[in-house]
Amino acid sequence: MAVSVFERGASNSKFFNYVNKHIFPIFDELPEEQRVDLLKDIAESSPYTSPQDSRQILPSVVQLLKKYMPQRKAGEEMNFTYVECLLYAFHHLAHKAPNATNSLCGFKIVTGQSSDRLGENFSEQYNDITERLNCVEELARATMKKLTQGMAEHNKALAAASSDEAKDRIKKQKQNSTTGLRTCNNILAMTQPLHSKSPSFIGNKRINLSWKEAVKPSTTSTPTVGGKRPVDALNSAGNSTLKKGRGAGNMQNQHANRAFEGVSYGGRSGSRGSGRSRRRGGRGRGRGRSYG
Repeated sequence: MAVSVFERGASNSKFFNYVNKHIFPIFDELPEEQRVDLLKDIAESSPYTSPQDSRQILPSVVQLLKKYMPQRKAGEEMNFTYVECLLYAFHHLAHKAPNATNSLCGFKIVTGQSSDRLGENFSEQYNDITERLNCVEELARATMKKLTQGMAEHNKALAAASSDEAKDRIKKQKQNSTTGLRTCNNILAMTQPLHSKSPSFIGNKRINLSWKEAVKPSTTSTPTVGGKRPVDALNSAGNSTLKKGRGAGNMQNQHANRAFEGVSYGGRSGSRGSGRSRRRGGRGRGRGRSYG
């Protein structure tokens, strides 16, 4: 997906309508890697979705959320990457069409529009989503504890490693643990605002998705008296981001195309559940993680 194009104002309506109509119904038939790539594209594109498209795609996103957010902690693994992507998309879509969540999740969102369904009883939906949120948070906290302990063990192993091969293997394990901690932190940051019958939805970019590089704050220097005025750091950073965005867009197009190919050729489901993440093209694309 060319997210950089959407950032400049292009519509992602055709993409989301196609995904909602043709891909979500057969989502489980896609190979594992293509599912992850597609969910990441959807998450990254969701901030640029129109209110009308948001209202149409929200039911499918909520349905997938309920499928991959366990209702009870019964020893089953959770695909944390799936949940991170879907929660991120849910927040941005719900921010554009908040009252659509009244019937989907039992949230009492008052917009003053005729589509508000505040008089109807959706307590069953609310209790269901709340139970799943509690379970997800419990799993995320337990996983963070395990990953943190593992980081200490990785540090000891790295200090004791004698060969370059062993050091590289341990560094990759540490990198996976770091990404896992970022994923869990993001999930907790997105579930906590939903613990209310009138929750708040995150409609900005304060959540930095775990597979994306952290955005460093730009620094501007103050011009000295009588000196030359420095180049605007913000403009410089913006140009750099634009150039990088074009390359990332090409990579995302490849991911989306592969997902579509899987549909057109009747791709069968690959391995489900957990899988070790693989980085490709510097964007951290790969299989979803269960961290179980």
